[in-house]
Amino acid sequence: MTDFILVRHAETVWHAENRYAGRTDVPLTDHGREQAATLATWATTAGLTAVWSSPLSRARLTAAPAADACGLTPRIDERLYELDFGQGEGLTRDEMRRRFPEQLAAFLADPVAHHLPGGEDPRHAAERAADCLADIAREQPHGRVLLVAHSTLVRVLLCHLLGIPLGDYRRVLPQMHNGALTEIRIEHGQTALLSFNAPALTQAPALH
Repeated sequence: MTDFILVRHAETVWHAENRYAGRTDVPLTDHGREQAATLATWATTAGLTAVWSSPLSRARLTAAPAADACGLTPRIDERLYELDFGQGEGLTRDEMRRRFPEQLAAFLADPVAHHLPGGEDPRHAAERAADCLADIAREQPHGRVLLVAHSTLVRVLLCHLLGIPLGDYRRVLPQMHNGALTEIRIEHGQTALLSFNAPALTQAPALH
């Protein structure tokens, strides 16, 4: 079996306005860097065997102190990128409502069947992330792996692995806090949820 601790990256400069940050490389705030340092302190007692991260700097800079504290080299995988939010990238909900109100309403009703215009299909994102975890599990059959990625990606991944309808990800998992710990166990191709959104750091809720 392989245990994964899934972590949303630390706070970024877009956090306060709740702007949709997909593929844009948004920097951490000072508070975000403090969250990454706190994660590193947690990691020293977590028994980690590997650290993986999205390529985006907000994830890499969250993962790096934890990896360093454990004497591990962080591994980067493009399958852990956040979803591309298309025309919603960098916008707040109110800004989207002004620019494309009908598409936003459809997205809020079903974010999979009607993902944001020009954005990535969440089904594709869930599959690429699940493929990444499957590869890690094969490489670390008895491992305990810290994986730092992104709010929407982790939520659609969890739904995919746990058999929850993907279109319900925003309803079933409405918040993923910056730096919070979500632990799953993959054994014989089956996934168990051991904890969700456990408060390891000082955090504020994700609103989207």
